[in-house]
Amino acid sequence: MKYSGAHLGRVFVIRLEHGDKLPAAIESFAAEHGVLRGLCVLVGGINDGGRIVVGPEDGEVSPPVPVLFGIEGVHEIAGIGTIFPDREGRPVLHMHAALGREGITRTGCIRPGVEVWQVGEVILLELTENTARRLEDRATGFELLEP
Repeated sequence: MKYSGAHLGRVFVIRLEHGDKLPAAIESFAAEHGVLRGLCVLVGGINDGGRIVVGPEDGEVSPPVPVLFGIEGVHEIAGIGTIFPDREGRPVLHMHAALGREGITRTGCIRPGVEVWQVGEVILLELTENTARRLEDRATGFELLEP
C-alpha cells in the first residue's frame, strides 16, 4: 500500500447536458478550473453507444487484454471516480460506474466517448496540498496512481 494525505478544496456542482462526452467533459471542466486532483460522483443517464471495460480476458496475462462491453440503449448511470494529473500535468478521470437498463446492470470502467443522455449530475470535490499523479506502469500498461 502507498498513500498520501490531502485537504478538501473547492466543491463543484455540475450539470452535464445531453450529448456531453465522458470522460472528456469532466476532464475539460477540471482543467479549465485548475482542478488537478479530486473525487467525482456522477448520477444520470447515458446514451446508446459507447463502451465500458468489464474486466480482463485473463487475469493472469500481462499486459491485460480488456473485455469491452458495448452500451446498447439508454441506461441509468451511477459512477464514482478520481482525478489525478498524468505525466504532462493534465487531469485524468478514472471512473467506474454501474449502468442499468430493464433490470440488468453492468459495471465497469468508462471509456472515452460515453455520451450523456438528457442530464448527468456531478459533484466534484477538489483535493489540495497533495502531489499524487498517474504514471505509466510498464508491466500492465495502466497509468497507475502514485500517491
